[in-house]
Amino acid sequence: MNLILSDKQLSIPINDTSTVWFDVSALKISNCIGCFGCWTKTPGRCVIRDDAVKVYPKIAASRKVMYISKVKYGGYDTAMKTMLERAIPIQQAFIRLLDGETHHVQRIVVPKQATIIGYGNISEEEKILFEQLVERNSKNMCFEDYRVICVPESLLEQTVKDEVAKWEES
Repeated sequence: MNLILSDKQLSIPINDTSTVWFDVSALKISNCIGCFGCWTKTPGRCVIRDDAVKVYPKIAASRKVMYISKVKYGGYDTAMKTMLERAIPIQQAFIRLLDGETHHVQRIVVPKQATIIGYGNISEEEKILFEQLVERNSKNMCFEDYRVICVPESLLEQTVKDEVAKWEES
């Protein structure tokens, strides 16, 4: 399965039936409340019953992921950040050592090929921060390999179309 998460409605035709697309800005996703219920009370399932429960299992099961987010202050914009924080049930409370750093143990999570597309009026400093953020997150998000692409908003739809076409070719 392939997964595209976007924080903006885009008009991109998807010809591959194995690709699932979510516009997270159109979903009802509450903030994580930090209760750790997904680790203790209902392991692997968030106790908040909203649209995030439809999304994070797809994150775990997807081989290829594409996250499309406006870049704000070198990070994901609010809708994407909220969704990614709510995906914590795909991790366990337990910690492992990875490359000399502590990271969460994954539940049943497929290793991923990831394409992260940041868009907006991104300064060079914000681009560097965003790339560093994705690199740090990649270890907890089970990315085997990833690419970060930063584009102005005017080029976003074409960039996404190009990347989706590459998926469909492979």
